[in-house]
Parts: sequence; structure tokens; C-alpha cells
Amino acid sequence: MQLAAALAASPLVIALRLTFASGFFAQERFFGRILDEWSSDAQQFIRDSLPHILAAALIAFLLIQLLRIVTRRMQRVAELHAVGPARMAEVKTLASVIHATGMAVIGVITALQLLAAVHVNLAPLLASAGVAGIAIGLAAQTIVKDMFNGMLILIEGQFNVGDNVRIAGIAGVVESMTLRKTSVRDADGSLHIVPNSQITTVTNLSAGLAVATVNVSVDFSADPAEVTELLTRTALEIRNSPQFQAIFTADPQVLGVDLIKGSEMIFPVVFKTLPNQQYAPIREFRRRVRLALEEHKILPGDPYRVFRPSELQGTGVSASEPATAPIEDPTRNGESAPLGSQ
Repeated sequence: MQLAAALAASPLVIALRLTFASGFFAQERFFGRILDEWSSDAQQFIRDSLPHILAAALIAFLLIQLLRIVTRRMQRVAELHAVGPARMAEVKTLASVIHATGMAVIGVITALQLLAAVHVNLAPLLASAGVAGIAIGLAAQTIVKDMFNGMLILIEGQFNVGDNVRIAGIAGVVESMTLRKTSVRDADGSLHIVPNSQITTVTNLSAGLAVATVNVSVDFSADPAEVTELLTRTALEIRNSPQFQAIFTADPQVLGVDLIKGSEMIFPVVFKTLPNQQYAPIREFRRRVRLALEEHKILPGDPYRVFRPSELQGTGVSASEPATAPIEDPTRNGESAPLGSQ
């Protein structure tokens, strides 16, 4: 009661009472007609525009909730099925980008619907936005292409952080990637920043398996069957060793004599291992082959070594020893002293 009495005695209420009592807002007066038009406009707004605004707000709310459900679902699927933390981080990044982009699109469309509901002329706004969009598109088309290509790389999983790849003529390990660029560290430690729009062909050396071929060169005098058996045994010993057994995906293959060059024979040996795990067994294989060739008295191949089987019959000289015939000095008069004899 005291509050009502205080409000009734306030100067504003007293002034309003005197104004209405004086007929200032009477229907035939100027301000009276303004109040009537305002009342009519409010009724029309409640009847026509308000349902439009409420419907637009409800649809926007439902779309936002649907967008949140989709992005959260993407993150949960990534946590359950991702091959590693790097891939999971990429999917979460993609989900956050989709969520932010979707929120921006929903917000812009909803704002346009609200402005249209209150009878704001959108033609100049849309025309200005179209001109600005064309200008921005022409100026930033490379950035837009980078982002679209980056999104496709993330969605398709062409490569992940930590993979050994060859992209845009650069080979190395992927250190980081965003929608616009990919950072690659090469073998000498240099960091290369590659815009995603320049990535047209991707060679992922970390996907599936690694295939490496070691060419073993032996002398022409060696027995091919003996060399093949020796290389096969050595390769299988490495394949079944506890140190390298887990990284092989198949048994090594000795393909036999692949090339004869001068007095050397080349035997390719194929190793199939997990990605980026082929280097250690290859180094061990080469070490063991060197010792095995020495143990079995087999010379390594040399394309410049002279092989003369007709001169070796009944001698104890190896078939791969170079010829030792003296070379005559053409500057001596009638003498045939060999070079290097003085």
C-alpha cells in the first residue's frame, strides 16, 4: 500500500494524469492519433510479424541443437575408431570448424529473417553484401581454395600428423596441419610450409606397408644357386630374429639373377615391413651378407673386373682376378720394359 501511494504521489504519475485529464492525448488530437496508430501497428505486429519471428527463432534453435549433436557424434566416433591421437585431434578440429561455420550460417540467415519480419528493406543490404562478397572472393580465392582442400584432406584422411609423405615436391614428416596449410619437416631438419591448395598429389609413405629392395652384387664366378640359397637363409634369419620379427609383414624374397653387368651378377632381395620400419633390417641384412660372402669365399661384384675363364683352367687363380700382363712403354726405343718396373 505504501509503494502504491508513493507511486501515485510521484511527479511523473501526477504529470501523466494532468496530461490525460487535459485531453492532450484525446482521439481527435495529434498525439491521440499517434497513440492510435501505434496501437494498430502493435496489433499488426503481434498478428503478422511475431509468429514469423518466433518460427525463425525456433527453427534456428533446432538447427543449432542438430549441429551440436552432429559435431559431438563426430568426436565420439573419432575417440572410438581413431587410429591415433593425431587423427583424433584432426577430427575434433574438423568438428569444431564445422560447428563454428554452421553457427555463423544459421546466425546470418536468422538475422535476415528477423529483419524481413520487421519490414526492413533487405535489397540494399543484399546488394552491398553481394558486391563485397565478389570483391573478397576475388582477393582471397587462394585462401578459400586452401581451406576447401584442407577440409577434403581432413575428411578423406589422406595423411595425418606424424606421417612420412611427399607433397608438392617436398618429402618429410608432417608436423602440423590446419585448414589452410601443412607443415612438413624434411630429412635435414628444414621446416616447409605448404599451402593446401598446392597439394594435388599425396604420396603417403606411412600408409599400409613399406617395400624395400636390396641389390646384392657378387662376382660372375659365383654359383647362382649357392648365392640364392645364401641370401635366402640370411634374409630369413633376420625375418625370424626377435629384434625384427614384429615389423615384417611377409617373408623376404630373393628374386634370383636380375642383371649381369660386366663380371658382376645382381640379386635383388625384397623386404616388406611396417611403414618406415624397413631401414634397420636392411642395414643388418647388408652387414650379415658381407660376412657370409667372406665366409663362403665369394667375391663381391665389380663391373670393371676382367673375367677370363680360358686362362684359369688348371690354375689356382680366382676367375675374377684382374689380368696382370705388363704394359709396354711406347717412349722407350726398342725396349719392352714394363711401366712401373723402374
